[in-house]
Amino acid sequence: MTENTQMNTSDRFVSLLLESIGDGVFTLDRQGRITSWNPSMERITGYTAKEAIGQTCALMQFNKCFGKKCPTNFSECGIYRYGMVLPTECFLVHKDGHSVSVIKNARVIREEDGSIIGIVEALTDMTELINARQEAEEATRRLGELYKFGKIVGKNHLMQQVFTSIKAAAASDATILIQGESGTGKELVAGAIHYHSSRREKPLVIVNCSVLSESLLESELFGHAKGAFTGAIHDRIGRFEEAAGGTIFLDEISELSPFIQVKLLRVLQAKEIERVGESKRRKIDIRIITAANKDLYQRIQNGYFREDLFYRLKVFTINLPPLRKRKEDIPLLVDSFIKQYNRKTGKHIQGVSQLVMRIFMDYEWPGNVRELQNAIEHSYVLCTNAQIDIFDLPVEIRQLEYHARHTGTSGAPPTARKKAVKITPEFLSALLEECGWNKAEVARRVGLSRAAIWKYMKKWDIPLQGG
Repeated sequence: MTENTQMNTSDRFVSLLLESIGDGVFTLDRQGRITSWNPSMERITGYTAKEAIGQTCALMQFNKCFGKKCPTNFSECGIYRYGMVLPTECFLVHKDGHSVSVIKNARVIREEDGSIIGIVEALTDMTELINARQEAEEATRRLGELYKFGKIVGKNHLMQQVFTSIKAAAASDATILIQGESGTGKELVAGAIHYHSSRREKPLVIVNCSVLSESLLESELFGHAKGAFTGAIHDRIGRFEEAAGGTIFLDEISELSPFIQVKLLRVLQAKEIERVGESKRRKIDIRIITAANKDLYQRIQNGYFREDLFYRLKVFTINLPPLRKRKEDIPLLVDSFIKQYNRKTGKHIQGVSQLVMRIFMDYEWPGNVRELQNAIEHSYVLCTNAQIDIFDLPVEIRQLEYHARHTGTSGAPPTARKKAVKITPEFLSALLEECGWNKAEVARRVGLSRAAIWKYMKKWDIPLQGG
């Protein structure tokens, strides 16, 4: 084979190689003019090889080269000084005018004597990757919307039913009764209904009916006239009037006295109120949402709650499940609270340890979501690492007090039980310190005998009393 034949074969091989490469590759001579342009460059830039060859790389209007905009004069290009361009993410301008995100590499090619032959540049099209990133971000956003409604978090099917009910309630003006145990988020649901309703621009007024005496609650809700009672030195509007055009949320409605129940029934029937100490009736335009953590029907059977009021309140009912019935939401809630307290405290905690998550998933959460939130907030006070660990948890959770689930047959309430835990020297020492070195108390907390605690202490040379 002659030398010319070898050269032609080599040139064809290089040409076929460049054509087969997915990245854009082009070469420039010593004057900075384009001398070759592979098919991928045509796809990335929109310029054909015929249009590009003989031009300079200014044709592509790179927005960044060596940390600055690509110079119009090739002699100013830093490629001569540095000999190469390290992988750099930048934009070029496509022939039709839109920007294309690429990663650019370039290298000077030299003869053995160091003289420059030319320059080879390679471009990796980032369009597909960016589109994939955007799709992933959009999917994450949609997932967040799917599992959240305002500040309410949940993917459990019961919570998805709650989200559907909130949307339905927000679209109407009906009176709503929210039922659920303490700490399940009844106030959040009331807020979500209000802020997604046509009354969102008007006030949301919240009243806890269990914290005030009958006389104080009457004045709080209905207002009073000057001189209505000792200390009433001027007229005062009540919370019903404060909520004009908006929503009033009455929490712990089961605690209302019979007298206040009668007055509330009149409000629901006539949409009007009378301030304490006056006979003038005042029309009100409000939406009423109530909540109860007790079984109102049982309260009716026991004679504590009016049946006619109950049916006025439960035009539309939303039942919130306890946290123990939606355990799959715990990781979502933990992540949400950690983000919340990272913002609030300035810390950068990344999550909880596997042991803590296991404890969270096993614990029965009698205080529901509120208790979980408080546990995370408590942990932020103690945690100095990247993850929340067992000794950052509140003592009642760290003790691993659990509650058995309902059997579904006897109807008996949950009973306390212990769950066996792995005893380590560190865990036992900390628990002894916490219990004032009372071995019987330590044994009770971990569900072992006092003799077993003594044996562990002897095995690990733990002193009988703390220093």
